[in-house]
Amino acid sequence: MQNGATQNQAPVVVVSLIGLVALWAAAAWWGGDSTVLPGPNEVWGIFLSETASGELPRHVIATLRRVVLAFALAMVFGVVIGIAMGMNVTLNRWFGAWLVVLLNVPALVVIVLCYLWIGLNEVAAITAVALNKTAMVAVTIREGVHALDPKLKEMSQAYRMSAFTRLRHVILPQLWPYLASSTRNGLAIIWKIVLVVEFLGRSDGVGFQIHLYFQLFETGYVLAYALSFVALMLVLEYGVIGVMERRATRWRRPSHG
Repeated sequence: MQNGATQNQAPVVVVSLIGLVALWAAAAWWGGDSTVLPGPNEVWGIFLSETASGELPRHVIATLRRVVLAFALAMVFGVVIGIAMGMNVTLNRWFGAWLVVLLNVPALVVIVLCYLWIGLNEVAAITAVALNKTAMVAVTIREGVHALDPKLKEMSQAYRMSAFTRLRHVILPQLWPYLASSTRNGLAIIWKIVLVVEFLGRSDGVGFQIHLYFQLFETGYVLAYALSFVALMLVLEYGVIGVMERRATRWRRPSHG
């Protein structure tokens, strides 16, 4: 049943997105001013021209590189911190407040401080984005560790599983929903923070282009660059994360011989 539901999801997603584009086209037609809200056809034309010139791919790749690096750092450090704090009561008691502080420091403040302390360079940009996400990942994974089934832990101890085997076959499968949530939220949040980083202090990337065309009051170009990256994130969500999630949760689905 679950496999069928997952396979039937694709047509629904496509129809839903077509409906969203139709709503956009209707709003653009109703507004009647393409300088305020250009229609899908106009934005598509800008997308094609910017792609043909090589500008859009160059800036999208620059943003994607920052997203991937910051995301990898945030996930690695966040998962390690979350597991450590979830399994160690003392660590959680002493450093739980640190996570609360990091969660509530505005992203803009972290970005500005990193630029002031490190400089207007790639290291500062990626560090700022990773710091903004690490605490959120750590909190999510910590809660996942707290929700682990104690009976499965006792079983792994009874069978004298090694630490690696226990992590692979007992802990990680139970943590997958929390890892998936961190991954989805991370991609959604990190690329938006990357745009702010590029807006404030980079010379390439989607955020830099949005800043440029904002100054020129070119709404169509702003939408073309923003939606191109949104489309890329949709591909990652349904083409990569969704596949990984189905494979990781196969053990939960009943076998039908």
